[in-house]
Parts: sequence; structure tokens; C-alpha cells
Amino acid sequence: MAEPIIAQKAPYEVDVESGKEYWWCACGASKKQPFCDGSHKGTGMTPMQYMAAASQKVWFCGCKRTASKPTCDGTHKRI
Repeated sequence: MAEPIIAQKAPYEVDVESGKEYWWCACGASKKQPFCDGSHKGTGMTPMQYMAAASQKVWFCGCKRTASKPTCDGTHKRI
């Protein structure tokens, strides 16, 4: 897989909990977006760990093209 699959052209809004670890899907194939379900196996891509520093809303990238992985930077607006 050369490029990740675009899961959606918008970010995923998620309420994260302080101190909790999250694994963001980088390949776009997960059925549990925006998080990894193991679908990346064999793609050469791996999920990215996100550690929540505070309990808050986080917008995880859905297009998988963000420069600020794993959070949205607005790249989906140009796809």
C-alpha cells in the first residue's frame, strides 16, 4: 500500500481521557476509525500512539494525509 486509504474527508471528534493511550489508524483500513483494529497488517504501515495529556476533545485525522499526525490540520479540505 503506497498511500493510506482516505477513511473520510473530515476529522473524527473524540473525547479523550487524561493519561489514556490511543492508537490512531494510519492506513485508513480500520473498521474502528479513527483507531486501529489491526487491518494494517501487510500494508507496511503502522498505527500511531497518542497519549492524552488532558481530558478533552481531540480531532483525529480522517483523511490520513495530515502533517500533524495523528490530529487534523485541515488537509482534508484540499483533497
